[in-house]
Amino acid sequence: MRLFLVVVLFLMYLLPCRGAAASLDSLVTELNRTLAHKADYDAQRWSRIGVLTKEFRAYQGNDDAKFALGLSIYNEYKAFKYDSAFAYCLKITRLAEQLHSPPKQQVAKLRLAFVLLSSGLFKETFDALDSIQPSQLSDADKVEYYFIKARAYNDLANFNQDAFYRPGYLTKLLTYADSALQYCRPGSYECLAVQALVTQETGNLQNGIAVFRQIRQLPGLTQHQLAIGASTLANIYSRAGYEDKAFELLLLSAIADVKSATKETVAMSEVANYCYRRGDLANAYAFIKEAQEEAAFYKARQRQVQISQFSSIIDGKKIDIIESQRKSQNVYLILVTLLAVVVAAFAAVIFGQLRKLRKAGQLIAATILELRERNTEQRLLNQELTQANSALAEANARLAEANKIKEEYIGYYFHHNTQYLDERETLKKKVGTLLSAKQYTGVQQLADSINVKRERSELFKGFDTVFLRLFPDFVAQFNTLFREEDQVHLDEDQMLTAELRIFALIRLGIDDSEQISQMLGYSINTIYAYKTRVKNRALVPKEEFEARIRRF
Repeated sequence: MRLFLVVVLFLMYLLPCRGAAASLDSLVTELNRTLAHKADYDAQRWSRIGVLTKEFRAYQGNDDAKFALGLSIYNEYKAFKYDSAFAYCLKITRLAEQLHSPPKQQVAKLRLAFVLLSSGLFKETFDALDSIQPSQLSDADKVEYYFIKARAYNDLANFNQDAFYRPGYLTKLLTYADSALQYCRPGSYECLAVQALVTQETGNLQNGIAVFRQIRQLPGLTQHQLAIGASTLANIYSRAGYEDKAFELLLLSAIADVKSATKETVAMSEVANYCYRRGDLANAYAFIKEAQEEAAFYKARQRQVQISQFSSIIDGKKIDIIESQRKSQNVYLILVTLLAVVVAAFAAVIFGQLRKLRKAGQLIAATILELRERNTEQRLLNQELTQANSALAEANARLAEANKIKEEYIGYYFHHNTQYLDERETLKKKVGTLLSAKQYTGVQQLADSINVKRERSELFKGFDTVFLRLFPDFVAQFNTLFREEDQVHLDEDQMLTAELRIFALIRLGIDDSEQISQMLGYSINTIYAYKTRVKNRALVPKEEFEARIRRF
């Protein structure tokens, strides 16, 4: 579903007649939200790699099958982590040598050339490519061979930025791209990817849009392929002067990169560049640091060099802002000093008057008495102010807690409701199809398949997970109100009991029994029965029990 939503957004940018594009700010927000879950996406890739590597180490069959398994592990690593991809290139090279299979040896070299290029090792890339004999490659591998050569000269031209050598690099790029197209199946992703690379260099916007209109119609389009497509089209839009369109596509590319756990990418650093140019220094700084982490994790040397240059500009701008703030603070300190001098002058005048007043005995006594009374009033005021500050601090703590609860549960219920709506939409379509076909038995079976009890259990499980993340000590604190034999002891993977869930809602500030009964699906009498039974076992008075729960 997430991939579908990203594709829909992508189509909106390619086909303006479909409707207005989402705002740039909303896409920046979506990118930040996606980055917050980056560890989850990375964990999915690590999980796949773990399964494959375990199978590879334990495999005892023929070397042909193990070679194919090694290629699968390489494919997981090639855009994720250079060191590991390189290591598996060496392993499949040894397997190919053991098999005495020249074609497999050429395939291993070809895979090695790709990761060397991705890591910015241009000389080593060309050495590896020059050692390959294209005649021993399949047509599909020939496409990759010539495409890697074309991309190598493209990356070299972009990295060097040398006016003398760049035209020669681009000429070779177009030559090898033409060679790749000779072996492509027309309309395939590989063919369209080669055309996109050529279109990027020619800068023809209409051809670029046409190519990517074909790409997005391909079945089984992956997040990684979508990211590459969006990034390449963004480059074409940028060259044509459509900076907003380019920024939007780069944001989509960066989002897709994070979701596909791709580390060998340029989109994130380009997004940081656009944020900087728009004056959004906070996001520019966050995204360039993320791009640096990605490049360092993958060991993309040329990316690290390019990113470090731009990162220094952002750091310099940040230092300028800090320096400006420091100067403002200095001005403030000067003003405070002047004010202190004025206050000191007034104090000197006052003390001079006091010395004169001491000459009059009765007036002095009356003044001292008055000052004592004022001091007493001041102490009382100070006590009241201290109490008010304490109350304010407590209110602020409660407000912060409420905000945290709100953020956690809003996020959880938004995600849950989105999934629920998706399921209802699917159900609606199925019912509509069955009714159109007059398959009423199928409609009844579909209705019988709806497990309300399971859905409510999932709802409770989600509520319990978020609540225990917010209040990890709640159960322990709850048990302090009971004797040892009456305390609740949950298993490690067990969620809250029905009784605990009622008092969890009270801890969140929901103390209306009727509202609790509606939320939990119990009768109001059941709620009263649960609450009474718990309070009867408590060590504290019944009338104080709920107040104690709210203070946890």
